[in-house]
Amino acid sequence: MKVYNPTRVRNVVLLGHSGSGKTTLAETMLFEAGAINRRGSIEEKNTISDYHALEKEKGKSIFSSFMNLDWRGHKINLIDTPGTSDYIGEVVGALRVADTAIFTLNAENGVEVATDSLWKYTQKYNVPSMFVVNKLDNERSDFWKTVEESKEHFGREVTVVQYPFSEGGDFHAIIDVLRMTMYEFPENGGKPDKLPIPDSEKDRAAQLHQELVEVIAENDETLMDIYFEHGELDEEQMQNGLHLSLLNGNIHPLFCACASRNMGTGRIMGFIDDVAPNPLEANRPKTETGEEFELDPEGKPVMFLFKTHSESHVGDLIYFKVYGGSVLAGMDLINESNSNTVRLGNLYLTEGHKRIEIPEVKTGDIGAVVKLKDSEVNDTLHEKGHAIKLDPIHFPSTTIRTAVKLVKEGDEDKLGNALHQIHREDPSVIIEHSQELKQILIHGQGEEHLGTIEHALKNRYNLDVEFTTPRIPYRETITSAIKTQYKHKKQSGGAGQYAEVHLFIEPFEEGMLDPADMKVRDIQEHELPWGGKLVFQNCIVGGVIDNRFMPAIVKGVMEKMENGPMSGCRARDIRVSVFDGSMHSVDSNEAAFKTAARMAFRDGFLKANPKLMEPVYEIEVTVPSEYMGDVMSDLGTRRGQIQGMEAEGALQKIKAHVPLEELDHYSTRLKSMTQGSATYMREFSHYASVPFDVQERVVKENLELEEA
Repeated sequence: MKVYNPTRVRNVVLLGHSGSGKTTLAETMLFEAGAINRRGSIEEKNTISDYHALEKEKGKSIFSSFMNLDWRGHKINLIDTPGTSDYIGEVVGALRVADTAIFTLNAENGVEVATDSLWKYTQKYNVPSMFVVNKLDNERSDFWKTVEESKEHFGREVTVVQYPFSEGGDFHAIIDVLRMTMYEFPENGGKPDKLPIPDSEKDRAAQLHQELVEVIAENDETLMDIYFEHGELDEEQMQNGLHLSLLNGNIHPLFCACASRNMGTGRIMGFIDDVAPNPLEANRPKTETGEEFELDPEGKPVMFLFKTHSESHVGDLIYFKVYGGSVLAGMDLINESNSNTVRLGNLYLTEGHKRIEIPEVKTGDIGAVVKLKDSEVNDTLHEKGHAIKLDPIHFPSTTIRTAVKLVKEGDEDKLGNALHQIHREDPSVIIEHSQELKQILIHGQGEEHLGTIEHALKNRYNLDVEFTTPRIPYRETITSAIKTQYKHKKQSGGAGQYAEVHLFIEPFEEGMLDPADMKVRDIQEHELPWGGKLVFQNCIVGGVIDNRFMPAIVKGVMEKMENGPMSGCRARDIRVSVFDGSMHSVDSNEAAFKTAARMAFRDGFLKANPKLMEPVYEIEVTVPSEYMGDVMSDLGTRRGQIQGMEAEGALQKIKAHVPLEELDHYSTRLKSMTQGSATYMREFSHYASVPFDVQERVVKENLELEEA
């Protein structure tokens, strides 16, 4: 297998809304390059990517797929990605290692919601981007409307390089304003004839060519001087200018294609070869400390792991990109995350599910390795003595959660292992074993994402599971101060138990004054693992309780706070002062004082006007303006409080505070009311008091649970 110099490698990720034709474009590119001898199709379920059973069943991409081809001496690594926001984790990982992004746009639908969302990630990762308007043979194709929408959504840097001579059923030719040539395709696609631009299109082509020249010249002073002097740039000058402009994000070239009929893909691949940046130029990673890392083909080997996929009978297949030197099979490297030495097994290129063994992967190239011990996504591997850790992939926050449980007991270990593997393969999935809620929670990116996980648990891991409503991690606190006491006295032959404590409990606020009638001898501030504080004050005078029993009193209070007196939920933000009590020279011990403190705290808490608090999330909804009213009305029904609104290009952004309880299935409702055109993100903000009816319901449910 040929090993390519880094300057001859192009790492390209295909992005776009589901159904825009990414997988078909990849299939056609592979066919045109001779990597495959027959084109598959989504309908026939035989494409190189989308090879998983679930992808074939759904007829769309769910996982990122890796392919490669040779086009005129350049190696193009193609990464086909899902176009549904639920699988954004697959896209983010691919973007981290890509050097160029190609957005596919459906000529009928124009710019769709997922494209907007994906665009933000290319900007975040600074990935040079270009566009392909696909499906121009569709009867409702509207190329120029798609161009205008692209400029509106992504900026005036979107620049037409090609446009169709005709659209719809008559689509058969593309006019290229970079080369000022018309490409006319045979009926079944393939290699086009190069023809002069028809007279009817010369004026439009000349105008677009001039716009392209001006955009290129604007971003290069040397080319600007040449343009002013000669009024034109030759093809080589334009190519060099395009390369620099694309690399710097000053231009987003827009091409034409009908991937299903094999029209236009060859020219796109030629542009990738000639203009798109190589790995030494684009998308340089940063180290964990924020410094830019320069790729060195002659340096020490450095590789970054960015995706894991488990194959039956083989084990984990881990994808990596080389950021320095060359990586060879059998090489020993250090994993910077755990300092372990790992030996590389066989190295592979992949064509969908097919693996091709290779001896070496050079800087800038992408490969895969099996059975890499103690290694995970985001690990950096390097030569001993040359430590480096690259900045990890930052996966987006989750937007939905569910609880999972076994229908029948007995497979707990198997379930735990399955969930661990699911997280390894898709780090955008968060698995939480909540001791507080007594549930296993799965946090994902949407209903469809959770459905894919459920499918994997049932079909891949053969587990009989069900997804249930997750509980809410409420918090308890008090709103008034009260004195309370409890005497614990137990005699059952021999040594007994005796302890009496008097507590003053009150709501805690930063900067509050000491109790008026008490002298504080000692203060302990406990930052609670579940948020908030317990402040404990020793106000004992005269030695009525020995200091050696104070830790037991704190422990008794803390135990009851962890299992709140009112609803069983955790309590927070309370100050407890022990100011009186009594003990026995023989019968008093730590266990007795812990019990007395727990009971005194419970009794006092329930009399101190307790209140229940719920987690409130800050959400950010990105939505087309025509759906603003519907979204805001719906947020009102969810007890949401609007925090602000702002325009973001053609979209509107709504920020609001919404209780977690009201966000169950919100992503599904949002998609439904906006025809799939809105997205949202959420992040925990704070705890706030619940309405009285909610508090009554939660307390009642907890009582019924305890009695069951």
